[in-house]
Amino acid sequence: MTERQAQILSAIIEQYAEVAAPVGSVTLAKLFNVSSATVRAEMARLEEAGMIAQPHTSAGRIPTDKGYRFYVNRLTNAEDAAQVSDQPMRALSTRINQAGRADLAIRSAVDMLVDLTNNVGLATIGDQLYLNGFSRLFTRPEFLQSGPVHEVARLLDNIEPWLREAAPNEPLNVYIGSENPIGRSSGCSLIISRFRSPFSDFSYIGVLGPTRQSYREVMGLVSNAGTALEESF
Repeated sequence: MTERQAQILSAIIEQYAEVAAPVGSVTLAKLFNVSSATVRAEMARLEEAGMIAQPHTSAGRIPTDKGYRFYVNRLTNAEDAAQVSDQPMRALSTRINQAGRADLAIRSAVDMLVDLTNNVGLATIGDQLYLNGFSRLFTRPEFLQSGPVHEVARLLDNIEPWLREAAPNEPLNVYIGSENPIGRSSGCSLIISRFRSPFSDFSYIGVLGPTRQSYREVMGLVSNAGTALEESF
């Protein structure tokens, strides 16, 4: 993939996350200051590579799971992947430090992630799983029909035993759409950070949200939440 194609893919993903509508060549042509024909040619190559798709008869394109994976891998390899603007990070740290007990700190961090991302927040506290934010998630356009909702519920029902069994070993783990071990057709991405807590060296905190989301921001928040929790204990 050329650098311009990678940039166009990133723009499609970020625009789609913001407007929840397929992204067309006219929008991208203005962004990159090139002709619509040039953008359409590049989009055709991205579609051939399986990175984007054309939903129904729309003139625009949306990212595929493969496209999201390419984008997330680039973020993971970038030096600024885990950077978050100061204000939400300060708010997150404040909530954690004001909590007192370790279990309350973890719950507070999850609640803050819900407020900041509008996703379902989750964390392991010993042998229990703390969840919050269902009402936020199910107002997203992706989950207005019952089918995806059932798949999300199935994923959440099984996430705690899966975490114990799989024990993801990266500090930040991102499972995109069909990569999820449970609920593969849920249209969700699971972003979790491993951290040490008084309960376990393999505690996890993260969010579950639609595949269409702002990965740069959410990955940074989740990563920093795990770090802030470790520093608070």
